Amino acid sequence: MMRKTLLLAASVLLACAAFVAPASAASQAPAPRFSPESPIPREYIDYKGPYGKGTIIVNTAERRLYLVLGDGKAIRYGIGVGRPGFTWSGTHTVTRKAEWPGWTPPPRMRTRQPDLPYHMPGGPDNPLGARALYIGSTIYRIHGTAEPWTIGQSVSSGCIRMANNDVVDLYERVGVGTRVVVQH
Repeated sequence: MMRKTLLLAASVLLACAAFVAPASAASQAPAPRFSPESPIPREYIDYKGPYGKGTIIVNTAERRLYLVLGDGKAIRYGIGVGRPGFTWSGTHTVTRKAEWPGWTPPPRMRTRQPDLPYHMPGGPDNPLGARALYIGSTIYRIHGTAEPWTIGQSVSSGCIRMANNDVVDLYERVGVGTRVVVQH
């Protein structure tokens, strides 16, 4: 009788553990889901250009973004750029930074694509990805993407796309006020 009671108690404990583990796992916040790495790997390179430490240089022709580190070094990231007719250039600063930003398509974009939502909350499936750096008073951003296969292509409406893991790296290295130079 004692053996039956012990076996019953053990099976009840195992059954409870099976129900408790998923419940406690479900109560934890899910880990952020990042897109796979960029098809263009991030690299530390030698830099001998005219821009100083902390400057972001976007070279749309190369489809590369450079963060000048100083002492003759920079980090080079792969990017996606504006498709034909949506490229631009200029010098601005980062005026705002956001983690998992919400997205409100500009009116001109909604005119071209009327099926777009008026607003999309931030999250892994949001077109702005994990982080966004807002550029000056423009409508453009340097932001992540849930579509890393677009890195190295000209597909956006003018924004600079990075793989989520790369935009998180850049986001942690720069602050509001960082100079952004966009070149063709």
